[in-house]
Amino acid sequence: MADGQPRRRTVDGAPDGGKPLDPVWVAVDTGGTFTDVVAWGADGLRTLKLPSTPDDPSRAILDGLTRIAPDATRLVLLHGSTVATNALLEGRGAAVTLITNRGFEDVLAIGRQNRPQLYALVGHRPPPLVPAERRLGIAGRLAADATELEPLDESELADLAARVRATGAESVAVCLLHAYADGAHEQRVGRALEPLGLPLSISSELLPEYREYERTSTTVVNASVAPVMSRYLRRLGAEAGAERVAVMGSNGGTLAVERAAREPAHTVLSGPAGGVVGALEWARRAGHPSILTFDMGGTSTDVSLCPGRPLHTREFEIDGRPVALPVLDIHTVGAGGGSIARVDPGGALRVGPESAGAVPGPICYGRGGTEVTVTDAHLWLGRIPADAFLGGEGGLDRAAVKGPLRRLADGLGTSLDAAAEGVLAVADAAMERALRVISVERGYDPRDFALVAFGGAGALHAAELAGRLGCDRALIPPDPGLLSAWGILTAPLSHAVSRTLLAATDRPDTTRRVDDARAGLTPTATEALVGDGADPERIEVRCEVDARYRGQSFELRVGADEGDDWAEAFHAAHAARYGYRRDDAPVEVVTVRVTATAPGTPVVSPAPTPVDAPATRRERTVVVEGRALSAPSVWRRDLGPGHRLNGPALVLDYSATTWVPPEWRVEVDEIGVLHLRSGAEPTTL
Repeated sequence: MADGQPRRRTVDGAPDGGKPLDPVWVAVDTGGTFTDVVAWGADGLRTLKLPSTPDDPSRAILDGLTRIAPDATRLVLLHGSTVATNALLEGRGAAVTLITNRGFEDVLAIGRQNRPQLYALVGHRPPPLVPAERRLGIAGRLAADATELEPLDESELADLAARVRATGAESVAVCLLHAYADGAHEQRVGRALEPLGLPLSISSELLPEYREYERTSTTVVNASVAPVMSRYLRRLGAEAGAERVAVMGSNGGTLAVERAAREPAHTVLSGPAGGVVGALEWARRAGHPSILTFDMGGTSTDVSLCPGRPLHTREFEIDGRPVALPVLDIHTVGAGGGSIARVDPGGALRVGPESAGAVPGPICYGRGGTEVTVTDAHLWLGRIPADAFLGGEGGLDRAAVKGPLRRLADGLGTSLDAAAEGVLAVADAAMERALRVISVERGYDPRDFALVAFGGAGALHAAELAGRLGCDRALIPPDPGLLSAWGILTAPLSHAVSRTLLAATDRPDTTRRVDDARAGLTPTATEALVGDGADPERIEVRCEVDARYRGQSFELRVGADEGDDWAEAFHAAHAARYGYRRDDAPVEVVTVRVTATAPGTPVVSPAPTPVDAPATRRERTVVVEGRALSAPSVWRRDLGPGHRLNGPALVLDYSATTWVPPEWRVEVDEIGVLHLRSGAEPTTL
């Protein structure tokens, strides 16, 4: 595949009253197959897509910076990172020593009583990140109301650093009982360990919330990846020559690099979060604020539901280990353009979760891939033109797909075309299930939402999935294959803080306690943003509470800004999620959360240029349900507002191809978003 070159889109006039932007802002999203780069400066928006370098993600990033901003004298780097996630999944985290209360050393090993394999006679859990010999118990105990039941032992604290050093620790996690109510004991332990010079993860700073197992697991996960992330960010910042580096957080906002290095657990959904932010922004501009996001990349597919706003959750696990920090509610399945197709021992066709990744990649990339992938199936069926990949720079090898596809077809007892269509059908089924998990299973009707498709492969599947779900339309934003990077570029600065409260509405002081908690948390959140460089005049603050009916084990999050009736909001949310409400039951506020945000990079997206002449069409052959059909292909750059094209058709772009099936049409709106809708209408091309 040819080396990529940046694409530039200019705007009429620079932002801020015509003053050129300085420095150049560059956002990078590192995926399993491609690294996406978007830059914004005085000369407009520039984009670049290049192969990832899994052995060292920074190589592709630095290469991309050299190509996209070679002459920048000042540079700000915004990064969607998978370093923390990959370190956990691949077992490359640091050796962690856990400091906890004596008698509670085995909280990590005991976990919860839920079974990871429901029908297995003997279930298997991943081993604790901290083995028993590195879990150290100390004296001292707090009650749930922060009353000191047992003081810390000063002589034990004096010897603690030596005990930790003897374990061979590379990082330390401190998690004491009820530290969410009062972090004083943990702070004293932290001061006793400072002479070690090791990274310290302290639960009352990272996650001051109740539930000991989740808090301990989150703190240990953070400690495990902190050294890896810190080294990576230091090196990247130094070699990139950036005056500032920020990292996309899992909650939909960017973090200062110092906080990302200290609390890398906040970055476990870094790249996918950027996609949700970008998709929602483009959907709002197109007049559709309620959306299902569908991000299909090379390795996986990430989906999320946004009923006018992103939804958050604390029920998140990575490799079976809870990370109870607020993250965007994103559901991931192992179905991407690089997902490998195979025939299982029972003769059934399977697709994923194994992926060809960036190396060797799909067969058609010509880098040594030997197994049929979703991308190979699209190419074989004509839905990805071999000469249009990456804007025509990257030629694909269709002939190389024939032999491996023949072996797959022989295993299924079918033709080459049928085998390729089968690969796509299986991938579609997996992605449809994921979309129903985050919509139907949570009380939302997909017909009330628009499907926003992006990622390198999303626009190839958008119409079929919208049809399966009954969505009114599918939206394809500009540069869909680079949308996660664009979302990172435009994401707001964000800082979230929380406090466990445990107060119910049958107590007269509960409203006051919620108000006091909000008032106490707000300065902490806003001051942190000011420290990151945010303009105090532009900071917005949002308060929410995690609430439940007394006796329930899990919570729903609702708004609790000043003047909000959060109890009624909870009743309504419970009815929407579970189908009933209990108006006479006390509502218990478990946790109060305050999030401060400030605007991100002031990007002015270029409007599409009106096109008077008909777009140049090229007839191609595509296979649909075993039939070879003639389908026109047009370049997206040749389309303008009001253009309409009936399927079957292909809309070609630098970063992605949009497939318009028969009985569907694609229309271009005034901001350049493609609208896929069922039913043919007179074409305007």
